[in-house]
Amino acid sequence: MKRWFWSVCLALGLALGGAGAWAQASADGAAETVTEAAVAVAEAAAPAEAPVTETVDKGDVAWMMVATLLVVMMVVPGLALFYGGLVRSKNMLSVLMQVMVVFSLIVVLWAVYGYSLAFGGAGLIIGNLDKAFLMGITMDSLAATFTEGVMIPELVFVAFQATFAGITCALIVGSFAERIKFGAVLLFCTIWFTFSYLPIAHMVWGEGGYLLDKGALDFAGGTVVHINAAMAGLVGAYMVGKRIGYGRESMAPHSLTLTMVGASLLWVGWFGFNAGSNLEANGGAALAFINTLVATAAAVLAWSLGEAMHKGKASMLGAASGAVAGLVAITPACGSVGPMGAIIIGFIAGLLCLWGVTGLKKMLGADDSLDVFGVHGVGGIVGALLTGVFAAPGLGGTGGEDFSIAGQLFVQAEGVVITMVWSAVVAFIAYKIVDVVMGLRVSEEAEREGLDITSHGESAYNR
Repeated sequence: MKRWFWSVCLALGLALGGAGAWAQASADGAAETVTEAAVAVAEAAAPAEAPVTETVDKGDVAWMMVATLLVVMMVVPGLALFYGGLVRSKNMLSVLMQVMVVFSLIVVLWAVYGYSLAFGGAGLIIGNLDKAFLMGITMDSLAATFTEGVMIPELVFVAFQATFAGITCALIVGSFAERIKFGAVLLFCTIWFTFSYLPIAHMVWGEGGYLLDKGALDFAGGTVVHINAAMAGLVGAYMVGKRIGYGRESMAPHSLTLTMVGASLLWVGWFGFNAGSNLEANGGAALAFINTLVATAAAVLAWSLGEAMHKGKASMLGAASGAVAGLVAITPACGSVGPMGAIIIGFIAGLLCLWGVTGLKKMLGADDSLDVFGVHGVGGIVGALLTGVFAAPGLGGTGGEDFSIAGQLFVQAEGVVITMVWSAVVAFIAYKIVDVVMGLRVSEEAEREGLDITSHGESAYNR
């Protein structure tokens, strides 16, 4: 009887235990099913990540077209008058002609193959020819800005960048003014534009560019435009040779009035140059705008002060040169530093560029006619390097939390050195080619008479 009882109890226990285990398993399974269902419902209810919609703002388009016009004004008449006033009256028209025609030549070459090589496709040093002759670029083609999804018409971007290429080559004219053949200028600029400007522009601004991927900061062209042009000009000053009578005869500017007008037009146009490089009419453009204003003003004061202390008098030529020095120096930094940093950059540039056209020029021993290297070279180097300092957030810049002044300075210095060496080597080869093909320099007789008459058959002023 007992055995039977305990057998029944054992059977009931096993049955109840199995039922409990089954019930627990069922509950766990049900809970898991409910959890999975809840997750699925939550995922379904969560809003899907919306694709970025490309938008074109009419305000941005209008601003970029105005900025492009401002840069054109920088060249003709701005740079042309600034340079023209600095030469002797017998060479006035030759400088105006060189600036205008070089700019026009480069704009055409930019449309034919320059834009494609600079901005067409990814590459370490150069782009490709997929957009040669502006193939595939229509009214509906869009170019990206710095804000994701915000676009501008690609034709506007092409035009804006064309003016940068044009003014860079026109800047070189000042180094060998008053003694070079007109045809030699055009042939040299064609070669140098192709093999120096385009690779540097791509490395700094183009997709996959070496310096861009390194993190180099050059908002509007400190390396691409100013250091690049200054090195080509310095090499040219050596290779073309000094002007007849240099250091013995008076070669004073014939019209500081025109130089002042030209400098003023450069300052106004430079707002398009710098603020336009933001590609949008927003706070970034406003930052570049205010920096362009205050840095230039600081450089004018610094140059005038330095000149007054050194010579006892501050000159109009010095003030105009100081303005250009400040504009050059703030160019690479204008979108990355704060206004106080911009003032410091401008002030330092004003003093160092004053030394560049006096002490450094004597040390180099080159007849850089209109001080292209002293202003654009020194100013560009100062601006490029100080960008690495004042872009730090602790100094009012736009750098991120992990910004390193030492690290950024190294990258900036690398960009400066690459640009200087690349431009100098290409320029040397280009001048040699031109010299072999047609010769670089006009005859002594033509130089003494003046290039206005001998190269263009006309005079700036009726005598």
